[in-house]
Parts: sequence; structure tokens; C-alpha cells
Amino acid sequence: MTAPASDATTTSDGVRDGALLQVRDLTTTFPVRSNGVFRRTVGAVQAVTGVSLDVDAGETLGIVGESGCGKSTTGRSILQLIRPDSGSVVYDGRELVGLSAKEMRPLRRELAMVFQDPFGSLDPRLPVAELIAEPLRIHQVYAAESDLRARVDELLGLVGLKSEHRNRYSHEFSGGQRQRIGIARALAANPRLIVLDEPVSALDVSVQAGVVNLLEDLQERLGLSYLFIAHDLSVVRHISDRVAVMYLGKVVELGDAAQVYDNPRHPYTRALLSAVPLPDPSAERRRRKSRVVLSGEIPSPADPPSGCRFRTRCPKAQQRCADEVPLLRPSDAANRHTFACHFPDGDADSAA
Repeated sequence: MTAPASDATTTSDGVRDGALLQVRDLTTTFPVRSNGVFRRTVGAVQAVTGVSLDVDAGETLGIVGESGCGKSTTGRSILQLIRPDSGSVVYDGRELVGLSAKEMRPLRRELAMVFQDPFGSLDPRLPVAELIAEPLRIHQVYAAESDLRARVDELLGLVGLKSEHRNRYSHEFSGGQRQRIGIARALAANPRLIVLDEPVSALDVSVQAGVVNLLEDLQERLGLSYLFIAHDLSVVRHISDRVAVMYLGKVVELGDAAQVYDNPRHPYTRALLSAVPLPDPSAERRRRKSRVVLSGEIPSPADPPSGCRFRTRCPKAQQRCADEVPLLRPSDAANRHTFACHFPDGDADSAA
């Protein structure tokens, strides 16, 4: 995809002032409670720590990383479905952190979410027409029932379903069709920003392409902005203008999709990309010699390592990595590509 033109200025950490969505130092933790009657708080899971990113109008920002790295929590914290502990989320010039549920309600017309599981995100007791009409009723978009019905039929057509499907229930549809229903529901109130939380990971590979193409078509027709969360690197590269790579609750690399994929600077990003299979068997065999194989398990987010959180699995880690937290630094003059590593290109012999 081609990134839309933007008047936003990019700072040295790769985030931009003036974007539609601006997230700064977002932190979300979950309490760990003891067993027993009193359930005392004995610790905290650091799900998201100091995440900063932005999304321009009409742009797709992909977030990738292993399971448990905080991708979904980041998306839900941005939409205030999970209340963050600290940080700033500015949407179209308005701060969302600290707003009450009542104050958030008018903004929810412009902020929507498509969930990962199309089987669990749709109420099986309601027909499709009611599932899609629910946000329209909540926000009182239409006074006349005929207008509401026409809008539901229009949304069904937008996602490739027929108006006669309106009276069916979710269990009567395939996984791909259910996800299309979820997309139609997200589009109901004409949002500007949609958080897509692994929207194709629960679908068969043969169905994924159709849903991704639908999302791209809707973005072009409606001018939507996407925060696309996924662990499938191939899908993210196809749909995203820019990509943020997360590890254990922190962004470790951020930049244009082509830069991140073709010239990854963080060792974790290179490890992720080297694990993606190539369709050419001979090229795959040649690449095996340079594949980055990570050792050890992902540390617990309740007790993350000091300094760089990736150091316990990084083959180039040095003492500095344990002592200092690496900050996002630019790899180009335009600040369009940043990474959080003390050693450029993962080379521990040449300190940055």
C-alpha cells in the first residue's frame, strides 16, 4: 500500500505530531492477586509499557509480534475498552485517557473495533440485522425504522453479503462470512478509525485473502484509518503502510513497511522475518544458513528483564543491554524508521 500524504512532523522516536491518532507513553498493567479470602495484590503484569505510535488519516499501521507481546492490549487501551494506567491517547485533537464512559460515547461513533474471533464476537441469539443495527440504535442514528433497515442492507452489500441474509443467525454462516458481519457492524456508525485485532487469524488461509482485499477496498472507498494487529507477517506487509514491532509490551522497531521488512535493524525483527517460510524451496534452503534462531523462553511480563527486554534471548546481548533501556532511535534522516537497540544491525562490536 502507498502511505497517504501527511502534514504531520516526525520526531526522533518515529512518532508524529499532527496525526489523526497520537499515542504517547501508553502503559497498561494488570494486577496479580494472591489466593485466599482477601485477594491481596502481590504484583503486576506489565502488558504494555511506554508505547508511542501514531496513525494518519487514511493510513494503515500494522502491529506485529509474538503472542502475549501486548498487541491486543494496546489496541483495546487506545479505544479505552481497557483503561490504561498512564500515557496519552489523542484522537483528532482530543485526549481520550481519563474520559468517562459518558464522555466517550459520542466518540465511539468514530472509533470501532473488529475482534479476532468471529465465532465469539457475535451474539448467537440475534439475527444479523439486529447485530448490525445495534450500534445504530445505541447512537440513535436513524429515527425511522425504514432508514435503519435500508442502512443494514447497504452495509451487508458493502461487505459482500446479500440483503436476504439479514434474518439469519450467526451460526448459519461460515467463519469468513461471520467476520464480514463483524466488519459491517464496525462500519455501521461511519467510523474514521478501526482497530482490527487479528481479523483473519481465525480464518482458513483460503478465506483470509478475501477478507484482506475487502478491508483494502473499504479503506479506499470510505477513507478509513486502520490499526491492524496480527502475528502473520505476510498479511501485515501486504496491507500496512507502516509497521510497529512489539516485544514484551514495548515497541522495538517502527517504520515504513518496506524499510522494516527489507532492512530490519532490531535483532528481534530479523528473527521474526527469518522465520517466515519462502515459497521457493531452493531460496529457503539457502536462507537456512543465515536464519536467526532464538533460544530460551519469553520472559514473564510480571517480571521483565532489566534494560533491554529482549536481551535474554538476543545472541548479541552485552552488559550494556542489561544496564540501560534502549530508546527508539532513527535509522534515517527523515526519522521514518526507528529501532530500540544499543547496537546498530545487532552488532555488539560497534556500539551506537
